[in-house]
Amino acid sequence: MNSELRTQLAEKMAGEITLSDSPGKALKKWRMSFDIPQGVLSERLGVSPSVISDYEGGRRKSPGTAVVGKIVDAILTIDEENGGRHIQRFSRILFTNIDEDVIYDIHDYASAVQLTDLAKAIGARALCGTLDLSIFGYTVVNSLNAILQLSANEFNRIYGWSTERALIFTNVSTGKSPFVAIRVTPFKPRCVILQGLEVEQVHPLVPRLAERDRITVLCTSMDVESIVNTLREKEW
Repeated sequence: MNSELRTQLAEKMAGEITLSDSPGKALKKWRMSFDIPQGVLSERLGVSPSVISDYEGGRRKSPGTAVVGKIVDAILTIDEENGGRHIQRFSRILFTNIDEDVIYDIHDYASAVQLTDLAKAIGARALCGTLDLSIFGYTVVNSLNAILQLSANEFNRIYGWSTERALIFTNVSTGKSPFVAIRVTPFKPRCVILQGLEVEQVHPLVPRLAERDRITVLCTSMDVESIVNTLREKEW
């Protein structure tokens, strides 16, 4: 990986962890985003898994900038040794402009937000899956433009900094097309929210596809502008 891009990505990660009101939760988010088990990270750092667990659970004093830097470097190094798949994805997100006609809004949380809270804020009803989930962000996506304009690799940009998020697809007719697109891409979101549809109007194939990838599906009739404004105002 280009050293300059690696440095900027590391700075983004370390800055978010250090400045977060919940550094442990931010650390956990990044570790999970890179699919690295606690044991693998602790072994690389030469500490016991309980140390990482205590940091992430807030049971140990928040690590200083030097320790955070070592943790971030370890995460990136482990990913590089495994082919750099996640580094490549995050680098594309960091250094590629977002098309405004595809992504209406995108936001990442420093700490977990309960899906039930987000659903309540935008009046979303559950179609399938559990609401007992934590998410770290959301993306409001124009469904038709995303499918027509984005390649499979570019589609990954809608995940922001974490797949542990809610993808809110607008301008959907039955909800089937977004799930077909998700099905053929390597990354899967925690939750998909179909805007402009009632639960009864969703294509019967949607819950079957969602269950295969363990994706919770919600529906909301709130208009797009109200969704964006409502979520931006929330101080989660």
